[in-house]
Amino acid sequence: MKLLYFDEFRLGVLKGDNVVDVSSHVQDIPHTGPHDLISELIERFDGYRERLEIAVAEEDGVPIADVRIRPPLPRPINIDCMAVNYMEDGTREAPAPINAFHKSPGAIIGNGDTMVLPDVPANIFEGEAEIALIIGKRASHVSADNAMDYVFGYTNFIDGSARGLPPAGNTFYQMKSRETFAPMGPYLVTADEISDPHHLQIRLWNNGKLMQNFNTDDMAHKIERCIEWVSSIHTLEPGDVLATGTNHRGLHSFQDGDLIELEAEGLGRLSFHIRDDLKRTWSRDTRLEHQQKGLDGRATPQLTGKYAS
Repeated sequence: MKLLYFDEFRLGVLKGDNVVDVSSHVQDIPHTGPHDLISELIERFDGYRERLEIAVAEEDGVPIADVRIRPPLPRPINIDCMAVNYMEDGTREAPAPINAFHKSPGAIIGNGDTMVLPDVPANIFEGEAEIALIIGKRASHVSADNAMDYVFGYTNFIDGSARGLPPAGNTFYQMKSRETFAPMGPYLVTADEISDPHHLQIRLWNNGKLMQNFNTDDMAHKIERCIEWVSSIHTLEPGDVLATGTNHRGLHSFQDGDLIELEAEGLGRLSFHIRDDLKRTWSRDTRLEHQQKGLDGRATPQLTGKYAS
């Protein structure tokens, strides 16, 4: 099943190219707004799935092209992001030590929304194409053997980054948790629709040009291990987001006016825009292309605008 919010945060289920409004079928779930309605539904999903399936079978819905798609998880309790979690097409000799960081839930935007690049001296703005798993039930000190039982579903996710901000070493918080830096969606796909999350092709286009193209089989620490490790540090709640990392070789600059599209197999296509009021520009090389040219540094250089050296 594919769950989404649309228009004024009506809860919908995707039916082909239409969306069926199922809001009336979940109103008995205690909630204060869309942010906790979806989390409470996820926790109670076994008791609601049949009534939602019946509603979808009985209604045609409306064309999804005629509605505004909203973030499927407007404000989860936690967004945890795995760091350096790919083997980079086999170029790493060994996995990096398992690591993660916390990203602000206030950074979430949805399909058709805009990532805004702030007026800060970053040496580049990037967005990492990822799949994120959605936690289905409270998870604390979960073993890897049982970890997949805690996965409700999956969604496309972008980990936005403002890299190189001073002072050196003061990194993840100010780099990752800025407003609009967590695009996700367009919907949640329940786990039963994804036969093997470790064999999904992930593609990201910038203005129609394919920039990232990799498979989740390159993941260093698999989903089971990620859940085991993160849940050993803090409890994961229903509706929490665990982003699984990216292959960095296709990372490149996000710039004003860009249209970004992300599609992981089976998860639909997430599209969003980039706005930079400073109109800064960078080279369009990917990290791999930059490296192949023998140029210094990990990021491609800023060419024009405020903070350009």
